[in-house]
Amino acid sequence: MNDRIRTDIAHNARVWNYWLGGKDNYPVDRAVGDQVTGFYPGIGEVARADRAFLGRAVTHLAADAGVRQFLDIGTGLPTADNTHEVAQRVAPDARIVYVDNDPIVLTHARALLTSAPGGVTEYVDADARDPEKILASAAATLDLSRPVAVLMLGILNFVLDTDEARSIVRTLMAAVPSGSHLVLTHPTLEPELGGEGNKAAMAFWNEHATPPITARTRAEFASFLDGLDVLEPGIVSCARWRADGADGAAHEVAQFGAVGRKP
Repeated sequence: MNDRIRTDIAHNARVWNYWLGGKDNYPVDRAVGDQVTGFYPGIGEVARADRAFLGRAVTHLAADAGVRQFLDIGTGLPTADNTHEVAQRVAPDARIVYVDNDPIVLTHARALLTSAPGGVTEYVDADARDPEKILASAAATLDLSRPVAVLMLGILNFVLDTDEARSIVRTLMAAVPSGSHLVLTHPTLEPELGGEGNKAAMAFWNEHATPPITARTRAEFASFLDGLDVLEPGIVSCARWRADGADGAAHEVAQFGAVGRKP
């Protein structure tokens, strides 16, 4: 087993996997996950809504926007409908680079490296706080002179300093051309999305699990999209972003979602 894996403290990637119904987690992850659910019963719904948002956003970008390159930062553990599966269902020639620094995600990365014959998937072991390393590594697989969709779903909330988080986004988006997209989700405490319950849950998390997490306001979230054209319907609960059919019946969750296009 990777000696970086800690089984005595809950970790976000594994707890998220537990909430999604996966099996790549330990008793400590399930215990903390249940405790957080006690504080915020809707957290499992947030996890599922975030995953469904990924599917809709990637499908739109591949099918309607013609994007063929995806940089998925903060990948998490493999589950159903990973980014490459969604993208290559539409465009078999799509190229995907996954980025994460969690050792258990790295251990399972081979599940992310299955690709349609005409496409490519690659995995980079890097921290979201090191965008220069991410870009340098991704350039081995992606052509950064052509549009790239940069996905940062539920990852900027682990960068506690908002200025640092903005700087990461600016560095990434400055390195990709016009027609590139930024796909974001982020938890919030704002009552309009029912976020009040997040406060106690996040406080418990920060005392008993890793890495520490923060919520942000709509204005703070919007600042990550500065300079981009935000696609309709704008900044909304990720459960509501272009949802229809079964997804449209989902309850609003306290997780912003948005997609911006670099003009």
